[in-house]
Amino acid sequence: MTLFAVLLEDEVSRAEDVRRQYMPAIEFLGRNASAIRAAGPLRRADGAPAGGLWLVEAADHEQVENLVREDPFWPTGLRLSVRVLAWRQVFADGMRVGAKG
Repeated sequence: MTLFAVLLEDEVSRAEDVRRQYMPAIEFLGRNASAIRAAGPLRRADGAPAGGLWLVEAADHEQVENLVREDPFWPTGLRLSVRVLAWRQVFADGMRVGAKG
């Protein structure tokens, strides 16, 4: 399994209204907790909503893309863009981890 960072950029002018309307969609995260290891909102320097960040454990990039398409915010038009990047943790709690290649 590989860890992926999923960067979700939102349409700022729609973010507050859409998030408020679809917040029960947070249940989506719970249903997919075996893959979505962490998730949370991102904000711009001025405090405006900017999107979200997920850390996803999956077999491949395609599996993550499928999960993104199941995101309840996806069909609302809230998401401007999505970047899925493989990620390997090398540092945590003040120490180097995962020393191999």
